[in-house]
Amino acid sequence: MASKILIVEDDANIAELLRLYLTKENYSVSLAADGAAGIAEFERFKPDLVLLDIMLPVMDGWDVLKEIRASSRTPVIMLTAKGETFDKVSGLEGGADDYVVKPFDIKELLARIHAVLRRYGDGSQSESKKLTFDKLTIDMDAFVLIIDGKKVEAPPKEMELLYHLASTPNRVYTRNQLLDEVWGFDYFGDSRTVDVHIKRLREKLEGVSDKWQLKTVWGVGYKFEVLS
Repeated sequence: MASKILIVEDDANIAELLRLYLTKENYSVSLAADGAAGIAEFERFKPDLVLLDIMLPVMDGWDVLKEIRASSRTPVIMLTAKGETFDKVSGLEGGADDYVVKPFDIKELLARIHAVLRRYGDGSQSESKKLTFDKLTIDMDAFVLIIDGKKVEAPPKEMELLYHLASTPNRVYTRNQLLDEVWGFDYFGDSRTVDVHIKRLREKLEGVSDKWQLKTVWGVGYKFEVLS
């Protein structure tokens, strides 16, 4: 069955161009021209991926992303004319999976769509993706984080980053490795993306257990350290 992609974009020319290319790539495509319509179409169409513009009428892309993340981990790629680091970090903190600046090369966008769908598809066909440590459970099958017996809300990228680190305890990852292996593409050296997510994870995990910790290896990167 063809993967379904929802395009939420108010520029009719861009939306139609994307629809044509994606249809040619055998995707099933639906369009929405404003934020409120995008949320309604998300509920109706149930896409496998969303291409979401930030500057939208009625309801902007940030609010649409927040609504989607309140109930779903469906991957979202942000489309915007803005290229500032602040906008990238804001989108990633909110749970976006990728960030593409206009004007974009259609081949690059298609490659990123393929990569994101492939990453999300892997989990449905592989072994159970659940890790358990003292007072910590990271369940990627149910997309649930349990800390000290309580379910804690965490955006998708925080969950994926923590799972990736905890899957190989005591291994040190550089920021660039984490960008490549968790986000799946190059952020052009913007390591602050990783730092923001680590900071937010620490706020949730600090002091929970004396058997493990999310540790900074100064001058190198980060690791999930299991203490003997």
